[in-house]
Amino acid sequence: MATTAPFGIHVIDTGFHRPAFDACYLVVENGRGAFVDTGTTHSLPRLLAAVDAAGLQRADVDWVIVTHVHLDHAGGAGALMRELPSAKLLAHPRGARHMIEPLALLNGARAVYGAQEVTRAYGEVVPVPAERVVNSHDGMIVELAGRPLLLIDTPGHARHHHCLWDERSRGFFTGDTFGLSYREFDTAQGPWLLPTTTPVQFEPDALKQSVRRMLGFHPERLYLTHYGCVENVPRLGEMMLAQVDEIVALGERLRPLPAPARHAALMTGLADLYWARLQQLGSTVPRDDAMALLAMDLELNAQGIGIWLDR
Repeated sequence: MATTAPFGIHVIDTGFHRPAFDACYLVVENGRGAFVDTGTTHSLPRLLAAVDAAGLQRADVDWVIVTHVHLDHAGGAGALMRELPSAKLLAHPRGARHMIEPLALLNGARAVYGAQEVTRAYGEVVPVPAERVVNSHDGMIVELAGRPLLLIDTPGHARHHHCLWDERSRGFFTGDTFGLSYREFDTAQGPWLLPTTTPVQFEPDALKQSVRRMLGFHPERLYLTHYGCVENVPRLGEMMLAQVDEIVALGERLRPLPAPARHAALMTGLADLYWARLQQLGSTVPRDDAMALLAMDLELNAQGIGIWLDR
């Protein structure tokens, strides 16, 4: 469930959806800990087991930092905070209120997924007491036992998104801003990465600006929520930016279609774009298997592009 990466960064598979799909991280420094993202409420036993495996007491965790408040990243924050008596929850100011009162967040997820699926997938979403919530700001530095973690505002996937720069590892904790990379698609050329345009705040120009800003730090690694640590960041940055442009071109081409036909065409177009990239990478995953692994992303990315086009 938890593995120890270099630099005191523990990668935790939250168990959401399938193995190696959704990660959160426990950063340990001089006997103190900080979580970055939490998975869902169902993930709680795995997160507490990671605290134990790292040799920490629950009171040794100082921070729970959510990159943004989508439920696969932050749905378990309230349940986790109840178990960590010393921790503060750090959230983007646009998202912090949803950690205190999650009803609007839940209603938004229900609109996308349906109420039954939200209950099944995410469990109870526990509010966090307001006095334990801290708003981030661009350029904020969180000190973890003398280890600085820099927060930068990174819109494009969501307006309530920030990423964390860790100078020690020369790595970014990216949430969803720098896309998705599933280990099943790795080849000798390295990982494949794709942008996520999940509803409802995909903004391609802002996303490209955020990615370029992160590349300006010359990171050596990215700690992705979906999934795990990847390196050779300049290559992934080029791949990410090029695919945002491809997605925009696809959406603009399909803009005139009526909504149901447009959604179907977006699904087909995205599948073709992904498959072309996988072929370039030398992936040996058969197309049907690849599309099964990407089924959730195809649906949500098509929805998000449609919302962007309508906006």
